[in-house]
Amino acid sequence: MNHDKLRAFADNPFSAYPADFRYRDDVVPGGILDIEPARQWLERLDGIRDGNLYTFGLPLDSRATVSSGFAGTDLLLFSTYGYLGLNGHPRITAASAEAIGRWGTTTGGARLLTGTIELHLDTEQALAAHLGTEASALFASGYDANLAAVSALFGPRDIAVVDELIHRSILDACRLAGTRVVRFRHNDTAHLAELLEGHVGKRILVAVDGVYSMDGDVAPLADIVALKQRYGAFLLVDDSHSIGVLGEHGRGTADHAGVAPADVDLTTGSLGKAFPSGGGFVAGSRGVITYLQHGSAPYMFSSAIAPGNTAAIRETLRVIVDEPQHLATMRANAVRLKAVIDDLGLDSGRTSTPIVPLVLGDTVRTYSWARLLLDEGIYTSAVPFPAVPEGMSRLRLCATSQHRPEDFDRLSVALRKLRDNALVLN
Repeated sequence: MNHDKLRAFADNPFSAYPADFRYRDDVVPGGILDIEPARQWLERLDGIRDGNLYTFGLPLDSRATVSSGFAGTDLLLFSTYGYLGLNGHPRITAASAEAIGRWGTTTGGARLLTGTIELHLDTEQALAAHLGTEASALFASGYDANLAAVSALFGPRDIAVVDELIHRSILDACRLAGTRVVRFRHNDTAHLAELLEGHVGKRILVAVDGVYSMDGDVAPLADIVALKQRYGAFLLVDDSHSIGVLGEHGRGTADHAGVAPADVDLTTGSLGKAFPSGGGFVAGSRGVITYLQHGSAPYMFSSAIAPGNTAAIRETLRVIVDEPQHLATMRANAVRLKAVIDDLGLDSGRTSTPIVPLVLGDTVRTYSWARLLLDEGIYTSAVPFPAVPEGMSRLRLCATSQHRPEDFDRLSVALRKLRDNALVLN
């Protein structure tokens, strides 16, 4: 590891600032940053820099797979979302390059104007077939997909009953729609039933993540569908961390739970995680998708997803069926990664997926472990409050199909040193 460059980055990660400038000094009385959230964040960033602990947004100098680099030195990545290890897969790369050669790097418009190409329609049909729905629509991001699905279909007279750990994009979508939000305890279907019983007669959206990105556990979807049907609610499942991960050929949470896809009104997700692309999707009935393509602002007023990304999505759908070994290896490696944490007597939470949290509790301890692992050439993501509850800060580790046995051994050795307080900052 290039310790000098790493130390320089952690001291001052934003090149727009002189090395000795305090970020908090940008908060000027009466200025645009004279608000409490900005003041708190900039003061927090200064505190992290004071300890040389800033590791967010490390600029990688090569493709983000299990092996990447920073400042000309190798890094072992243990927090990449590339669960299936498909970033750079030759078939997917070739399909993307071919699409760029034919359609260029952009479509030059929004989908309802000049932004639709044949490849969009083919990919949407293939994605719907993969998920078992009647139709699907591509969006600029998974975030946009959730904003579109909720804000176009629900409003101030409706109620959203959501898991307390639901993704932030769903909460923002409800805020945009003016929909009242009621939270049920995480994966607690008895509490969900109680809340649904208390709102009988109202138009209700139940929203859950298929896989929860901070804990790696899975929604009890079969039970949630039964409650949705009993109380006449609608159901949205965010499959961002499920597509490509759960179910046969990575078909998602419904397939994993043995639930008919039609029993989920809205399946949404990102295509930049297990799928080595970008953008997001909403899948559901043909009527819902047709309406969203004409009645949701993120679809109507955003540029279409680029040809190269679209082709990568389309080819990934073929690869994960043709080459099931990626999914099988990822699942085996998820077990290995959890075993590394558990065998060291550390806390891996309640995960049952490739997302394996290493719950450390204290925020400073979490920053320190992420920074010290970097000195060992291992890049992991620190996740502090408020992204997780106070006292639940963690390193969010991810297993992929590309991790090798020696990678887990290396991680285990480094974590053992940290656990035993054998490392100090260089």
